[in-house]
Amino acid sequence: MTTIYTNPVWPEVFADPFVLRHEGVYYAYGTGPGGADGRQVPVLRSTDMVNWESLGHALVPAAGMDADQGYHFWAPEVAAHEGRFYMYYSSGNAPEGTDQKLRVAVADDPACPFVDTGKILVPDEAFSIDAHPYRHLDGQWYLFYCVDFLDVEDDHRVGTGIVVDRLLDMTTLAGQPQVVVRPHQDWHIFRKGRSMYGSVYDWHTVEGAAVQVHDGRVYCFYSGGAWERENYGVSYVVADHPLGPYRRPEGGLEALLMRSRPGIVGPGHNSFTTSPDGSQTWIVYHAWDTAQTARRMCIDRLAWEDARPVTAGPSSGPREAPAA
Repeated sequence: MTTIYTNPVWPEVFADPFVLRHEGVYYAYGTGPGGADGRQVPVLRSTDMVNWESLGHALVPAAGMDADQGYHFWAPEVAAHEGRFYMYYSSGNAPEGTDQKLRVAVADDPACPFVDTGKILVPDEAFSIDAHPYRHLDGQWYLFYCVDFLDVEDDHRVGTGIVVDRLLDMTTLAGQPQVVVRPHQDWHIFRKGRSMYGSVYDWHTVEGAAVQVHDGRVYCFYSGGAWERENYGVSYVVADHPLGPYRRPEGGLEALLMRSRPGIVGPGHNSFTTSPDGSQTWIVYHAWDTAQTARRMCIDRLAWEDARPVTAGPSSGPREAPAA
């Protein structure tokens, strides 16, 4: 019997969803309100990607980093390595767009608790967000993440872009980041006339890296534009190695994989996982509800047409559920 689902698959606030599949169980981590116990990062559990249960909140913040002190916690992603689980996330208590730092927390179980290690991954960057841990086919771990660029070269725009660095171990970067993709299209605009770093810029953004390998090539998917507006969507660049260099596919004047549709605003900041039977790849992303009161977790199947990734998303009607 075919199982049907309809987006969103979780009714409450759950932005920047990352799904880890571990021993046949799915764990979802997202950006959302903290818990009454002071923990942060809502965490869900499922066996089919459609029916989810809340496990509360996963992250025990470092001492002094309390939500009532203005700290926010963004875009968690989790990597499993040698029996432990590493949560990469950003946190800060300055105004939007400034002083976010990448941190890492560790747990013995994906259901939590994740305890902050006290380590800042890229301390010399004024702003770093959206860490994406990726293990390549040869076993080497990499971390994709976002930083700000103020210089203008070629067709790049001022704003937030994505870099990648090797992980020497799960909490230490090599310190040799390589550029993956910077803003370069009109649809990447985040805000015109934005005051940043003592000046005013037409600020552009690409963020939310998520990697897939297809036919030996590394596809780095990213979300571009303003997360609360209709120009936000998912596109990608391609390389032969995680460190690049990355190439832009043809087109690109709009988001190539997923973009807003009538009634569905701002789909993006995605992760990927496989169906319960392992035969399908699924994209997990957030999108605004019709009234734009919350970003909620959605799923759609990802397929390939030769070297081009395609999806029917963002979807809103009944769809065939992940293959069990």
